[in-house]
Amino acid sequence: MKFISWNVNGLRACIQKGFLDFFHAADADFFCLQETKLSEGQLALDLPGYHQYWNYAQKKGYSGTAVFAKKEPLSVHFGIDIPEHDTEGRVISLEYETFWLVTCYTPNSKRELARLSYRMEWEDAIRGYLMKLDEKKPVIFCGDLNVAHEEIDLKNPKTNRKNAGFTDEEREKMTALLSAGFTDTFRYFYPDATGVYSWWSYQFKAREKNAGWRIDYFITSKRLDQTLSGAKIHTDIYGSDHCPVELSADVTA
Repeated sequence: MKFISWNVNGLRACIQKGFLDFFHAADADFFCLQETKLSEGQLALDLPGYHQYWNYAQKKGYSGTAVFAKKEPLSVHFGIDIPEHDTEGRVISLEYETFWLVTCYTPNSKRELARLSYRMEWEDAIRGYLMKLDEKKPVIFCGDLNVAHEEIDLKNPKTNRKNAGFTDEEREKMTALLSAGFTDTFRYFYPDATGVYSWWSYQFKAREKNAGWRIDYFITSKRLDQTLSGAKIHTDIYGSDHCPVELSADVTA
């Protein structure tokens, strides 16, 4: 099965920049979006053959996630059951026969790390949520996780050491998640690959220079390792400051 995840940084804008061309060409079984920046009723998408699930932030034009799935899930869950973390439309979980699919838009720690303490609380909460799901059946967790885990995951690690997305604290939380029984699927296939990123600042011609960060992931329960068949980062696809990431896995829905 093919899974795609993409932070579209405003779905209406991304549609104007070719989103639907990529969506139809990809023909994924599951297509997960982050940062849709929509309120309910603002956009109606005609996607024949797909079930649509949307989680909207209470704040207009902010955050938000969506999942488009060819197969209807056994259940759908919005948020992580902690009220202070569930107002920004950041998580959708779909339950299938043999796995959970969870898409996530992780809070950014912001300039001067204004939201780092909240981010730390979020990290513990989402890890606990995923581990609870994993007790029932394996998890496929994807999205913009707003952290470059290792130095090879961004172009300029030394100058970004204390910046949002590459603080020691955020990186340690990713290590804790992986240590809890999860696999970074891109690194599973490409442990030493450098210069492959999923996000570039709109400033300083960063994408043109490939001065990017790998902050978009597919993270899976370790017991799914033997089912993994491929991982891609679609650096040639434009439409957002992020590009789509992909996982192929021999799982059944």
